[in-house]
Amino acid sequence: MPSIVHTFDWPDRVVVGTVGRPGSRAFYLQARDGARVTSVGLEKMQSAALAEKIDEILDQVMAADGNPVSVPTGIPVELVDNEPLDQPVEPEFRAGALSLGWDPSTAQVVIEAFPLIEVDDEAEIDDDTVLEPDEVMVVRIPVGTARAFAARTLEIVGAGRPLCPFCGQPIDPEGHVCVLPGDV
Repeated sequence: MPSIVHTFDWPDRVVVGTVGRPGSRAFYLQARDGARVTSVGLEKMQSAALAEKIDEILDQVMAADGNPVSVPTGIPVELVDNEPLDQPVEPEFRAGALSLGWDPSTAQVVIEAFPLIEVDDEAEIDDDTVLEPDEVMVVRIPVGTARAFAARTLEIVGAGRPLCPFCGQPIDPEGHVCVLPGDV
């Protein structure tokens, strides 16, 4: 069991945001409850996968007999959050694994972020070794907030550097050298 659990059962705010310029942005999952703010570092692809899977869960719940918890198809206007991350951004840890679930008793999406566990090269690890994280972040959010969270996250992930129309690679602000297939 982790020694530190950052739990947010009904947070005032939960977002994925970035610090830095496109091409060198750092992504963060951040939750706030009153004055308490917790940030966890994420990879861009973790952020995208998290948002996509939240939408999938919400769509599955919505498709259940009669949409029992009134999952919105769109984003409730009052839940749109376009504000930057709360400052200062001081991550508790960098996420190595994310877990996502649905709690039918509270009609909430549950996000769990576990730290990246670095193993010493000399440590003896076998298939039976269980590595316990020192801390974990658990965020529980209602369906409307989850829908808005997913939309914002996908928008932020997509707001990076433009892609080259020829090779599909990101174009840096300084320019771009395009290497087309077959030119190698």
